[in-house]
Amino acid sequence: MTVSEHRRTRGFAIALLALLSLPALSNSPSEPSVAPDNQFLFAEQRHENIAELVAQFIQKSHYNHVAVNDELSSKVLDFYVENLDRNRMYLLGSDIEYFERYRYQLDDIVKSKPLDPVYEMFEVYQTRVRERLNYAISQLESEPDYNSEAEYQFDRSEEPWAVDTDALDTIWKQRVVNDALSMALEDEPWEKIQEVLGKRYNGFLKRLDQVNNDDVFERFMNTFAHAVDPHSSYLSPRNADEYRIAMSLSYVGIGATLQTEDDYVRIVNIIRGGPADFDGRLKRDDRITAVSQGAEGEFVDVIGWRLDDVVDLIRGPKESIVRLQIIPANSIPGTPKQVVPLTRGAVKLEEQAAKSNVIKVPREGRDWSIGVIEVPGFYRDYRALSDGDADYTSVTRDVKRLIGELEEQGIDGLVIDMRGNGGGHLTEATALSGLFIDNGPIVQLRNSIDVKRSPPQRLDDPDPVSRVAYNGPLAVLVDRFSASASEIFAGAIQDYARGVIIGQQTFGKGTVQNLYSLDQYFRREDDKGFGQLTLTIGKYYRVTGESTQHRGVLPDIALPSNIDAELVGESARENALPWDTVQSTRFSAGSPLDSTIQSLTSNHVERSKDDPNYQYQMDRIQAGKRIRDQKTVSLNIETRRQTREKELADALLRENERRLALKLEPLESLDALDEDDFIDVQLDQAAKIVTDMALMRQVDKTPAQTAQVLP
Repeated sequence: MTVSEHRRTRGFAIALLALLSLPALSNSPSEPSVAPDNQFLFAEQRHENIAELVAQFIQKSHYNHVAVNDELSSKVLDFYVENLDRNRMYLLGSDIEYFERYRYQLDDIVKSKPLDPVYEMFEVYQTRVRERLNYAISQLESEPDYNSEAEYQFDRSEEPWAVDTDALDTIWKQRVVNDALSMALEDEPWEKIQEVLGKRYNGFLKRLDQVNNDDVFERFMNTFAHAVDPHSSYLSPRNADEYRIAMSLSYVGIGATLQTEDDYVRIVNIIRGGPADFDGRLKRDDRITAVSQGAEGEFVDVIGWRLDDVVDLIRGPKESIVRLQIIPANSIPGTPKQVVPLTRGAVKLEEQAAKSNVIKVPREGRDWSIGVIEVPGFYRDYRALSDGDADYTSVTRDVKRLIGELEEQGIDGLVIDMRGNGGGHLTEATALSGLFIDNGPIVQLRNSIDVKRSPPQRLDDPDPVSRVAYNGPLAVLVDRFSASASEIFAGAIQDYARGVIIGQQTFGKGTVQNLYSLDQYFRREDDKGFGQLTLTIGKYYRVTGESTQHRGVLPDIALPSNIDAELVGESARENALPWDTVQSTRFSAGSPLDSTIQSLTSNHVERSKDDPNYQYQMDRIQAGKRIRDQKTVSLNIETRRQTREKELADALLRENERRLALKLEPLESLDALDEDDFIDVQLDQAAKIVTDMALMRQVDKTPAQTAQVLP
């Protein structure tokens, strides 16, 4: 049977099943559930050509030369089901049982067979979503009872699949009550709640019917790539164009990276130099619930919207205002929403450059000057460099200049702040390390070709003849979002015993990716294109032979952070490539810092016990963890109101305890809080630790000894 004949036969069978399944869908695992009123979705020939090429790339070019076999197929099925219904709100146990027939077939269909099972599973999901939304709309006919003693479980990701539609009806009845109650807590009348939720659920249905063949294919192939490792991905032609726009930083918007998660659009990253960065109120993991145009425009509810549709709403003319209604990060359903107005503008590249300032630390009868250089990314203007511009911009050049300016001011120590630095150009990582290390290797790189060969490629300081730019007390401040090139730099400073690493365990991204534009492998017969594949092709290793992958760089002195390492980072991803080692390379490290770090840690622990800002930070972290660990909320409006009031009262109490200890006036309300009331606790602690280092160096003037480390 030809592909076209197969599709025609399948189309007839699906149409027949649709008629036979009305008005209710079968729960039997022997029959697929089908969306009766949806336009028939199918894999086009180019989709099957792309899938075959992607499978070849994975087997030949991925770092692990992953076999596209039954083992991978099984993993892909689990990932695809999770991608469709992570929170287990739509699919039935019988649907999952039906999908089992494809567990060991997905590898075969990607390599050479029709992709019909992928679309068939999506149609089952699509039908179940339609069922749920129609049920939710029916629940809006009358105002729900807000006096229930029931608990709504909003996190169902670890729960069993519902056994039948009655079980899903119970779950969705509670969801509708929770959605309505969240608005009722804001004193919205039932008519308004009914209108907003009706538009929301009907909007879900409308967008469900707008799904096209490319959308289904991209969803599956991206899941297929993610099953290989978290940093491999496939993007459709449209989203590949969006990616290129985002990477060029040429569009006008708010300067934030967005991602869909369940029914929400979540803030993934705040782009340095953009409007959101300047404003400061929008944070990672905030969820956008509505968007308004202008200072007075009506909010459009965007819960459940496609990501590209939300992006289109947020973008707009330069200097125009967009208002975002958000649920703050680490908030449970029903938490009061906040409104963040932003003036659209282009991302200012100059604001992404390294910056410096000086922190004064009183100690021993005088103020110690601790220089701070914030490094937001590892940037280099390759276009200017290729054009022969001797003054091309680079992070290494900027940091070297800033060090000179700080030393002219007479600093006693230096903090390199790499929190939130997700990486950048490898050349800059090695060059920046060379400003603090006399000469020698910085990192080792092994690619997919060298996996079975030894040793890996060694990358040295690219400018070994230049003298070190700074010799004084040094600390590198990192957090869980410090990744890739940041980890290369921090790892080198630690391995050479050149400075102390302070903060949180870093992200653990020790892999290298290559981007393949698939258009070059096919003849274009229309304007649709073929998209792009990002594939992991290499791995970084420290000079000691240890990988930064999965494990990251462990700080010498840990500081508290509100970033949950169990949720963020490579180790939080179940299919991340593992940590491993290669042979160490020859390098000359300074004298071990073990005893110094021990003394610094003891001083830090004692000092932090009496530091009101430090203790306040610890309390806030614990409060955030309690909220994150919560999986249910009450459906009783009075209970919810009391819970909200208690949370606000607890937050006010924590703030006033801090203010009392600092001899500041207490507040009557959190609304009176000013951004200037807060200090950067991690940076403050880092500056104090570097001051300790400066004091220790003043006591011990003996020159540093050099120890040889051999393979």
